[in-house]
Amino acid sequence: MAVILFGGAAVAGLTAIAPSTARQDPNTAMSKIAPWVLDRTANGEQAEYLVVLADQADLSGAEALGTKQEKGRFVRDALWNKAQQTQEPILKMLRDSGVEHRSFYIVNMILVKGDLGLAMSLAARPDVARIEGNPVIRNVQNPLPVENVSSQPVAPETVEPGISYVHAPQVWALGFTGQGIVVGGADTGYRWTHNALKNHYRGWNGTVADHNFNWHDSIHTGGGSCSPDHVEPCDDNGHGTHTMGTAVGDDGAGNQVGMAPGAKWIGCRNMDQGLAPYPVGGNPSQGDPSRAPDLTTNSWACPASEGCSAATLQMGVEAQLAAGINMVVAAENGGSGCSTVTDPPAIYEATYSVGALTTGTDSIAGFSSRGPVTSDGSNRIKPNISAPGTNTRSSYGSGDTVYANLSGTSMATPHVAGGTALLLCARPVLRHNVGMTRTVLNNSAFHINSSLCSSSGTFPNNVFGYGRLDVQAAVNTLLLMGGVSRKTHGGAGTFDVPLPLSGAPGVECRSSGGNHTLVFTFDNNVVSGTASVTSGTGTVSGSPSFSGNTMTVNLTGVTDVQKITVTLHGVTDTSSPPQTLADTAVSVNMLIGDTNGNKTVNASDIAQTKGKVGQAVTSMNFREDTNANGSISASDLAIVKSKVGNSVP
Repeated sequence: MAVILFGGAAVAGLTAIAPSTARQDPNTAMSKIAPWVLDRTANGEQAEYLVVLADQADLSGAEALGTKQEKGRFVRDALWNKAQQTQEPILKMLRDSGVEHRSFYIVNMILVKGDLGLAMSLAARPDVARIEGNPVIRNVQNPLPVENVSSQPVAPETVEPGISYVHAPQVWALGFTGQGIVVGGADTGYRWTHNALKNHYRGWNGTVADHNFNWHDSIHTGGGSCSPDHVEPCDDNGHGTHTMGTAVGDDGAGNQVGMAPGAKWIGCRNMDQGLAPYPVGGNPSQGDPSRAPDLTTNSWACPASEGCSAATLQMGVEAQLAAGINMVVAAENGGSGCSTVTDPPAIYEATYSVGALTTGTDSIAGFSSRGPVTSDGSNRIKPNISAPGTNTRSSYGSGDTVYANLSGTSMATPHVAGGTALLLCARPVLRHNVGMTRTVLNNSAFHINSSLCSSSGTFPNNVFGYGRLDVQAAVNTLLLMGGVSRKTHGGAGTFDVPLPLSGAPGVECRSSGGNHTLVFTFDNNVVSGTASVTSGTGTVSGSPSFSGNTMTVNLTGVTDVQKITVTLHGVTDTSSPPQTLADTAVSVNMLIGDTNGNKTVNASDIAQTKGKVGQAVTSMNFREDTNANGSISASDLAIVKSKVGNSVP
């Protein structure tokens, strides 16, 4: 798998170097060096540290690509090319000096072993952004005691209770068991020969094992009971075998321990995401993003006490998201206090963090960490969702027929990862769209309200997130595929401003007396539903209209300079039985004159509009026709000028 170090090294950021070699002053250089590095290199000692470069790879182009393979190829190539183009000046210096080092590309950085003097020299370069520690990452999240280990492959009387509680068997009954989906795991390793895992391993064809592109060991020294650089999956702890069993495990003899027994798995030991797996014994230049997983399950953390800062893993995590891979992570076992989701990767917006319920109930487990996230100053709500996480029975690493009962957010996480595999199997249109996948899981969850830990009293909240995973409800959810703000520009035609369903809202810059038309598209024909303005100034005018797979909502009385949110209620399709969209909110920034969509009306909007005066209105310039009358004229320019200084957050 792709080389982002775990166990031996942590990820830092996605950055690269500039060609300048001008030196920076010592104070500036010192400020770039993490305290962990300063501590480990005191008194002339040497340490491993990560030299993070300053020029960042631009991955924004991946968002517009339509398939997961296209996204993966774009992201892998952008990162690889950036590293190849920018690292050579530093690499040459290190080679010439005989310094031990290793180059990485998913995060544009170089692992170096050296003293403080070398760190200061590197930090003084303007092409270096910062120097991070190379800490050991804690794979097991404050591990709780193993509650029971059995070497007897005795089948339980029913499917494991956590699997049943989130309604996976009902999805299996529809014919969806995860077939065609690949789950990637990053953990303590995996006993691939375990009866519950072997037939689900992508590297096993029933006769011969091929570990190329399916396994990576990033442990290069030590390795516990598994030797370093192990050429086949090996688990020196048991934790990884357990988590993967909950995601996909089934021995075919009644031990139905996994959520998605029809899915395949690949894995790595103590390592981050696999954007482009490569052969065992190979190198990253052989990476093949087409072999990347659809999602990853991650039950580990990188705490500050072991060298990670809040930003250490962020860019690497965001690369996985850009590649269309959903990173499902444990929310940590630091509860029951508030703001105990403290460490990467659980703290990030780009990860889907999972809290633990007491299995069989909708009560939060005492150990499950709570938000809000304060370690990075974001005050972000975490976890995102919750799942069963106590007394979970699954495969274990000490034998091919051994099962164990464990508790932790580590156990809740693969419930959600396996549930995601079931959803992607049933609704393949989601495979390239992590944002929409998460929206479906969130909206279909059994919502659990809370006012604890600075929560609002409803959901999402800092205890349960959106609530308990309900994969049956997720699969049966009507999908909102997109939305636009639509206006007719006189005889020039009709033009749409896209409205993203996640992330920053779209910006509607056209004036029409407070009247706007929003058009929503679904994955099936729709026949009924309502809409309401749930935030902002404006009202829904009349009843929505339906045509094929679209729903049209007219708004009136909408004021300028605001974010307005429209929530769709009870939208129902023509399926038998009908599927209903969970209440779904879509926001729009209303900012007349913001022709470039940057949430501020300023001189650049004036210049942009002035340069288009006299042009025929087309799909390339319709935003400059701010009065939507079919021509770009002095009146449009006057509107923009009158709005200068307006902005939305």
